[in-house]
Amino acid sequence: MGSRVFVVGVGMSKFDKPGTKEGDYPDWVVEAGKAALADGSVRYAQIERAFVGYVYGDSPSGQRALYGLGHTGIPIVNVDNACATGSTALYLAREAIEAGLADCVLAAGFEKMERGSLGAKFPDRASPMDKHLETLQRLVTPENSPFAPQMFGNAAREHMREYGSQPRHYAWIGWKNHKHSVHNPYAQFQKEYSLDEIADATMIHDPITKLQCSPTSDGAACAVLASERFVEANDLWSTAVEITGQALVTDTESTFDATANCRTVVGYDMSKVAAEQAYARAGIEVSQVDVVELHDCFSANELITYEALGLAAEGEGHKLVEAEATTYGGAGPVVNPSGGLISKGHPLGATGIAQCAELSWQLRQAAAERQVPGARTALQHNLGLGGAAVVTVYQTPNR
Repeated sequence: MGSRVFVVGVGMSKFDKPGTKEGDYPDWVVEAGKAALADGSVRYAQIERAFVGYVYGDSPSGQRALYGLGHTGIPIVNVDNACATGSTALYLAREAIEAGLADCVLAAGFEKMERGSLGAKFPDRASPMDKHLETLQRLVTPENSPFAPQMFGNAAREHMREYGSQPRHYAWIGWKNHKHSVHNPYAQFQKEYSLDEIADATMIHDPITKLQCSPTSDGAACAVLASERFVEANDLWSTAVEITGQALVTDTESTFDATANCRTVVGYDMSKVAAEQAYARAGIEVSQVDVVELHDCFSANELITYEALGLAAEGEGHKLVEAEATTYGGAGPVVNPSGGLISKGHPLGATGIAQCAELSWQLRQAAAERQVPGARTALQHNLGLGGAAVVTVYQTPNR
């Protein structure tokens, strides 16, 4: 059994609309990194290695991003795993500590993005999404809408046909997450919309409207991870949050084979398997989870992922919406108190670490007006098509 692993410090820059944020990615990473180090009472000289995630940018931007914190000669590894990049950096940092290779590791993530829908950057070679698109085209007729909302919108349509969910269920998720973000100073959007405004916004791919889509964003986030030995030696228990279970799962045969459907193409089975593995490693049941940061790139993904994570039975995700179970005062765990990707923003490389930051604050009872009362067990879900799903369980530690 390896060392117990703790998140001891977290920090973020505010997430902003591309082109509106002052400075450049090294400035944002330094801002987030200094905040994380100060939060954990750790000096950069104590960091033994770092994993830096980003999707768009020249290599090795990770080194350039950290040079503003110091030049200590440590190994710096650049990480790219699509939208799961940030949580993959966390996964690698956790592995290094658990394996006894280091006692204090920095996980960082950032993105400087272009405005508008994401597209291919290298059309002269095989697309990492070609098998997904081939499978989807076998299932449905392509339409003239951006590929990402089309993929997740088709998953929603499939759920509507098979299980009876309705457009209003997906609109409610958009409404909830925008409402949650009002109290998040790091969120790109901090405006509450009415349910009608969410439902009547520009249609991107039926049933998903613009206000049910995560925006492109600029920003950075950092987390300092440490071993139990380091926490004890430096008396960091006041900020320590334990990672008790974590799993990274890539595409399975069901993404592409004859059993594939629109939901498996967008990662349902990856998320399900990763959740099961993370729960088992943490030794918990899903009923113990108090708060969740879930990869709501689109409202459709939040609803179907309720089922993949076991928060609802298969085909019953919309019943959580009917009961308003996933917001404050509901019967289920509060999902996306930060506002989620839909409202907080989605700078791809930073997203997974920003989720870690939010859940660390929640378990420390330090989330101010966003605080989920009495939260002790938290769940993080970060998804990247192409593909990877990372699910992490955090708990208030027992010393």
